[in-house]
Amino acid sequence: MDYQTGFFYLFAAVLLFAAFRVVTARNPVHAVLFLMLAFSQASALWLLLKAEFLGITLVLVYLGAVMVLFLFVVMMLDINMDGVRKGFWKHFPLAAILGGFVAAELIAVLFAGFPSLAANPDATGAGINAANYSNTRELGLLLYTEYLYPIEVAAVILLVAMVAAIALTLRQRKDSKAINPGLQVHVRARDRLVVLPMNATQKAAPAVVAETAEEGKPS
Repeated sequence: MDYQTGFFYLFAAVLLFAAFRVVTARNPVHAVLFLMLAFSQASALWLLLKAEFLGITLVLVYLGAVMVLFLFVVMMLDINMDGVRKGFWKHFPLAAILGGFVAAELIAVLFAGFPSLAANPDATGAGINAANYSNTRELGLLLYTEYLYPIEVAAVILLVAMVAAIALTLRQRKDSKAINPGLQVHVRARDRLVVLPMNATQKAAPAVVAETAEEGKPS
């Protein structure tokens, strides 16, 4: 077994462990952190497959932006885990059925392979000069020529998701201590400080204080 195969099994094992912990962690923050670990291992697998653009994109976009945003949103929403756990067994049969379908599709793909791609020598890279070939350039040509409209639709969907995330943080909460900046700007000093007129008070004479103390003593 060469070193590349060893790294593949290492990254795959860590990826499976992190993915398992994502769905079994009790704390949502820990689940997000394990998901970030899973993405990092998936990026390493992309690099082993010589798909450097996808690996770097996975690190920069998902780990550097999306997952950090997820982490802050999870910490900000303060999810009530007791209520979430109550509906776990209620939705477990549907989740198990969907998971079984996904597992069956993966097994079918792994055992059947991709005969249509294997029949085309250009798709496997056999007819391409490796010295002058760039995955990033070819992917960019496909995205901005043949798949231009799907890219624009995906951009609009991401914009809607961004607006929805901002709208969730702006909801009214009873325990919120937010201050309206407009009210702060229009505040005047005379509205904050009120001076009340009061009569001056004088200290009592020592003799009067002594008589008052003696009267207060119990007989």
